[in-house]
Amino acid sequence: MSENNSKNTAQNYRNETAGKSLFLGLVVITSLFLALFLISLWVIPYVGFNAIHPWAKWIAAVLVGAALIVVIWASLGLLLKSTTGKNLPLFNKMRGITVRLFLPIMTLIGRMFGISKNKVRSSFIQVNNDLVLSEADTYRPEDILMLMPHCLQNSRCKIRLTYNVRNCKRCGKCNIADLLDLSDRYNIHLAVATGGTIARRIVVERRPRIILAVACQRDLASGIQDTYPLPVYGILNLRPHGPCLDTLVPIDKLEAAIRRFLDRRYYPDQGGLCTDEGDAQAQT
Repeated sequence: MSENNSKNTAQNYRNETAGKSLFLGLVVITSLFLALFLISLWVIPYVGFNAIHPWAKWIAAVLVGAALIVVIWASLGLLLKSTTGKNLPLFNKMRGITVRLFLPIMTLIGRMFGISKNKVRSSFIQVNNDLVLSEADTYRPEDILMLMPHCLQNSRCKIRLTYNVRNCKRCGKCNIADLLDLSDRYNIHLAVATGGTIARRIVVERRPRIILAVACQRDLASGIQDTYPLPVYGILNLRPHGPCLDTLVPIDKLEAAIRRFLDRRYYPDQGGLCTDEGDAQAQT
C-alpha cells in the first residue's frame, strides 16, 4: 500500500511541475497578446482621433509604440537572460515587469490552454532562479536567510517553532533537525513562517540580501512577487502526504544553493576554501 502511495505522490508531483520552457513559451504568447492589445488601442479609434485634434492619432501612436517597445524589450530580455545568461541594455530595470506583470497574465493564458496554475508557477520559479543565479553575488552568512514553511514540522509535534526554530528538540521525525544542522554548519539564519504575513515580517526584521526559500508553487511564486526586487531563490518542497502536511525539503538542493551564494571565505570545510566537489554541487 505504501508503495502505491509513493507512486501516486511521485506522479502528482510530476503533474504539478514543469520546466522553464513552459514559462518562456507563455512569455512569447503573452507578449503577442499584449502587442495586439496595444496596437488595437490605436487602430480601433484611429478614425475618430481627427475629430479631437489633427495630432491626436500620432500622439496616441507614440504612446502605444513606447508601451509596445517596453513589452517586447522585457520579453526579449527575459528570453535572452534565461537561455544565454546575457543581458539586453536596461533589462535589469525591467525585471519587475516580468515578475509582476507576466506571471498573472500567463496564469490566465495557461488556463485558456488547459495548463494548471501550479505548472505555470513551477516554470516561473525555474526562470526566476536562472535570473537570480545570473545576477546575484556571493554573500556573508548574515546576509542570507533560509525561509521555510511551517508544514515541514511533524504534524504530531507540540513544540512551537514559528517564532524560535531553536526550540526544536531535533528528534529526527522531520527535516527541521537537518535544517538546523545546515544553519549551524554555515552560520546562516533559519526561520519558519506560517504564512505570507509572518514571512514578510521576518524579512523586514532580518533585512537579508538574498532569500533561500522552500515552499509549494503558490507560496514561492507569491513570495517572489512580494519581495521584489530582493532576490529569492526558490526550492519546491516535497509532499508525500499531500499539501501542507508533513512536507519535506530536498536538503541536497538547499545545501547546493547555500554553497552557490555563500562567500567562499565562510565555507566551513578546508579552512574556508571550496572543494571541487562543492563547486560542482553549487552549479547544479
